[in-house]
Amino acid sequence: MFFSGIADEAGRSIERQLAAHAALGWTHIELRNVEGKNLTDVDDDTFARVVDAVEAAGVTVCCFASQLANWGRPISTDFAVDTAELARAIPRMHRLGTKFIRCMSYPNDGLSETDWRDAAVARMATLTRMAEDGGVTLVHENCNGWGGESPENTLELLERVGSPALQLVYDTGNPFTHRQDALAYLQAVIDRVVHVHIKDGYLDGDKNVFTYPGEGSCQVDACLRLLVAHGYDAGYSIEPHIGAVIHTGDLGGAERDQLLWDSYLEYGRKLMGLYAAATTATV
Repeated sequence: MFFSGIADEAGRSIERQLAAHAALGWTHIELRNVEGKNLTDVDDDTFARVVDAVEAAGVTVCCFASQLANWGRPISTDFAVDTAELARAIPRMHRLGTKFIRCMSYPNDGLSETDWRDAAVARMATLTRMAEDGGVTLVHENCNGWGGESPENTLELLERVGSPALQLVYDTGNPFTHRQDALAYLQAVIDRVVHVHIKDGYLDGDKNVFTYPGEGSCQVDACLRLLVAHGYDAGYSIEPHIGAVIHTGDLGGAERDQLLWDSYLEYGRKLMGLYAAATTATV
């Protein structure tokens, strides 16, 4: 078991992100954006600088938090956008020794439920074949897209694609934003979960409010106990949405940078406390 985090929520630069993980005593990191651009999109010189910094820090990159089939790419998006991103990502994953790349499964854009399902499954099957051929694993997140609409859709997607190169990353904080029950969702899909994201929050009317872990409605403590009892022994990766979603324009750059840093460290420490309690409760 290890702790990690989607590190752009600690700061924009790779140096800042690595420093946050060092401050937490963590040896794993999940990379999404560096200087505001996804790691799959940065130029070769920037990627080389990221590799040098990661290697110098002695840190393992546990997952690429890519844009594949995500909330910004509805089912009507040119599929070549995703195949090109995955083709770029695979050699970069090999360079960093990273097995997992996060994906979703395409928000709908006017299709019937059946047509949306069929199109999403077909695209995911193609991406999964690419991943399998490239020796990496797609981890589908329970977020925007056909496969994230319900645990039943998640399991149907896995069954229809039918490849060990498609597994699951479970995010504790996504169900409440989709009016789902976080613990019930996890119970249904836990056998295929190979990576976990930790978020928490609650609904304030129609507004999503994100909180520190254990302070929202997502039953993070119960999810952790379930995972531990089930024998899950892989990564827990924080995605706070505390400092990172406070971008109303009221905060200056330096002030917001400090908020990102402080909230990320506090979030990581709270997760470690919750995990310690979960392991004690299941002994």
